[in-house]
Amino acid sequence: MASGDISGGAEIDISAQASAGADFSAQVDVTAQASFELSASVEVQASIGGSMALGQRNDPYLNFRFAVEIEGLVVGGFSEVDGLQVEIEFQEYREGGRNGYTHKRAGPAKYTSNLVLKKGLSDAQVLSNWCWDVVQGTVNRKNISVLLLDAGGEEEARWNFEQAYPVKWVGPPLRGTGNEVAIESLELAHKGFTRVS
Repeated sequence: MASGDISGGAEIDISAQASAGADFSAQVDVTAQASFELSASVEVQASIGGSMALGQRNDPYLNFRFAVEIEGLVVGGFSEVDGLQVEIEFQEYREGGRNGYTHKRAGPAKYTSNLVLKKGLSDAQVLSNWCWDVVQGTVNRKNISVLLLDAGGEEEARWNFEQAYPVKWVGPPLRGTGNEVAIESLELAHKGFTRVS
């Protein structure tokens, strides 16, 4: 809507406003004086449906910031963690008279991969001793947590593995011409895992 009135010394007042459903608003006021008077009012309104606020996004986590806890204690610095994998078994069921498709019914969960921890070989022998205890017949099951961290070192995600124990240890390959870090690998069987955060 606009209106004008000219009478002597002038004043221009233009107001424009736009608003969106995403909580974004802008307002512009312009006032000018001249030898005549003109007043105009302009209103513009626009609404856009949407629930996401402008300028806000959630970036994915980076995979190189992580930690491993064994019985609640952070143990060493690991170079790689693998085995975060679960599968849902399903059964196919054919219904009589229905030739266009087959029913697939969900079955039990199956953890198809063991948890594999890799780290640089050092004089700390906590993990290798745990494996050698199993070799000697003493199976000591422990709860393990894998933590994903943000840039500030704060926990963003956690997976808890229940009653894990070593089933395989792999030492580093030794080469006279190499200069890489010696990496040991420990594979752990477990009863399953859950994400708690």
